[in-house]
Amino acid sequence: MFSAFFRDLRTEFAGYNADKLLKDVMAGLTVCAVALPLALAFGVSSGASAAAGLVTAILAGVVIAILGGASYQVSGPTGAMSAVLIGIVAQYGLQGVFFACFAAGVLLLAAGLLKLGRLIGFIPMPVIMGFTSGIAIIVALGQVDNFFGTVSEGSSNLEKLTSYARLGFHPNLQTVLIGALVVAVMLVWPKKWGAKVPGSLIGIIAATALAAALGLDELAVVGDIPRTLLLSDRLHLGSLSLDMLSDLISPVVTIAALGMIESLLCGASAARMKSEPFHADQELIAQGVGNILLPFFGGVPATAAIARTSVAIKSGQQTRLTSVFHSVFLLASMFLLGGVMARLPLSALAGVLMVTAWRMNDWAGIRYIFVHRFKSAISQFLVTMLATVVFDLTVAIILGVIYSAILYVARSSRIHVAFSTIDGNRLRYDVGKSPILDSAGVVYVTGSLFFGAVDEFNHRLQDIPEEDHLILSLRGMPSVDVSGAQAVLELCQRLLAKGHTIRDLDLTISIQGKPIDPNSNNALEGLTKGDAQVVVKVGDTNYVLDGDGKIDGVELKTIQIEATYTTKTATNFVVLIKVRNEDGRSTTPLKSADGLTYEILRKVNGSFDGKVYATGSLTYTGRTATDKFGDECGVFTASYGPLSNIGGTYFIQMYEYGVALKTENS
Repeated sequence: MFSAFFRDLRTEFAGYNADKLLKDVMAGLTVCAVALPLALAFGVSSGASAAAGLVTAILAGVVIAILGGASYQVSGPTGAMSAVLIGIVAQYGLQGVFFACFAAGVLLLAAGLLKLGRLIGFIPMPVIMGFTSGIAIIVALGQVDNFFGTVSEGSSNLEKLTSYARLGFHPNLQTVLIGALVVAVMLVWPKKWGAKVPGSLIGIIAATALAAALGLDELAVVGDIPRTLLLSDRLHLGSLSLDMLSDLISPVVTIAALGMIESLLCGASAARMKSEPFHADQELIAQGVGNILLPFFGGVPATAAIARTSVAIKSGQQTRLTSVFHSVFLLASMFLLGGVMARLPLSALAGVLMVTAWRMNDWAGIRYIFVHRFKSAISQFLVTMLATVVFDLTVAIILGVIYSAILYVARSSRIHVAFSTIDGNRLRYDVGKSPILDSAGVVYVTGSLFFGAVDEFNHRLQDIPEEDHLILSLRGMPSVDVSGAQAVLELCQRLLAKGHTIRDLDLTISIQGKPIDPNSNNALEGLTKGDAQVVVKVGDTNYVLDGDGKIDGVELKTIQIEATYTTKTATNFVVLIKVRNEDGRSTTPLKSADGLTYEILRKVNGSFDGKVYATGSLTYTGRTATDKFGDECGVFTASYGPLSNIGGTYFIQMYEYGVALKTENS
């Protein structure tokens, strides 16, 4: 992992020169202009201080960027994280936040070392959209007091909202004026200008200047900005204890989960923007190291931020030094503009966060699922969003994933069973032998057969017509679990007990690699729900379900057709055929066409039209050839006349002793 990281660094800085350095410096300056108001705002909204937000942005911009999994990631405090931290501060204080940040960093580091970055792929997009919108609501609700100048009580946003009924809601006009001015500037600021100078920075400057010009003395302000990276409020080693860890397990998991999700989603999105690879596990390691260090300086948890990352890319970012330069400029701002930033109105920062909360929503994705009325996606979105607001992020993600899994299982449990009677006039007879399939039919099963579909499978197979011989066609069954395999075996045993003859020419059932006899009463003896070795293979091996390999005493060969070459005109075609041996693995080339025939069928719009367009027998050429798997096969040829000049896809249906062996797309 680390050798790959250093190799990527060499590739990233290959050919680095003064021109690229200048582009990184200018991109870093632009990102600083975006990050400065956000760092101040997120520091305050997290329940810490504006200085804590600045320290977080500065240190994360250096440490996480240098160790990160891509050249373009810019990390720092985010609105989503501040929404989580405000509740932790209210319950555990700043030391609780610092300790949770440290422990979450350890979890992220472990996740990266264990290569768990791919786990993000198991969270459905509607769930991610839902908790992002839920976080946006929390961010907005958390700024109501700062934006309107009101007072509320409670440790959660819902408690604060309900407290207005008791305390009253009395907005301060000066505060509302300043907040509204920032919102208006951010909304009307042209996007093309925002690429160079963000509207949030202009809005804060305008609001601060207006407050000073009008002498608005009722405004709450940011307060003193220390000119140091080592804040007085920071994590002390003496405060670490197992008791605190037990109390903060839920917040720690929440911070780690949010850090993983935000950082990996940001990386994946930015990778598409810049067409560069993104190494998720290395990014988790970087996020872990960064969040372990931050609380010792007084910083709050950081994640990769899509707003700053996208600005960096659009500003001509070349390497990860863009993030480092953005931190350098933020540090300069802290020392040079600390006095000015101390007088920034909190309502101005609240205005920035109100607009940021609105923009956090994936409006394009939300609009798409609602316009197209994707009911399952809409329900996943709403369930996760409400759970995020009412509970916390960890519970919301778990509920969203579980709900999505239930929906998937419900959809996947729909299994289709169809029955088709075999026309006896089309079956082959051997001289001196009686017809082998006087009354026969084929049962076609389509869909995954697992525990959720077993009841539907059993229900549909109750109506199988009474036939002397049945062929189970399971080529449409892509997967099966233990419950499904047991249902197939029990079906076969019930039908055999009634005197039916059963053939399944597509199915191999094995446990731990060994074929099992479906007629055996103890075939599943010792099998538990934890066994994962039950496999149903379609098309590779033809397993004879009555165990003797014969139909009415006539030996049934196992045929595997490797390739066919045909056209719709009069033509010859070639078939490579090998016989699967009894061991289930090795093969032998077939060198006899005895009893082997074919039919040309046609499929239109996904279904066979029921007509036979050509029939005939195969001829063994007397030679063999190697197939694509390296196995020796017998070479057979046949020919047929011109087919009707109509559309559709033609198939070769192979028969031996009147039994369909395999249908090949030609």
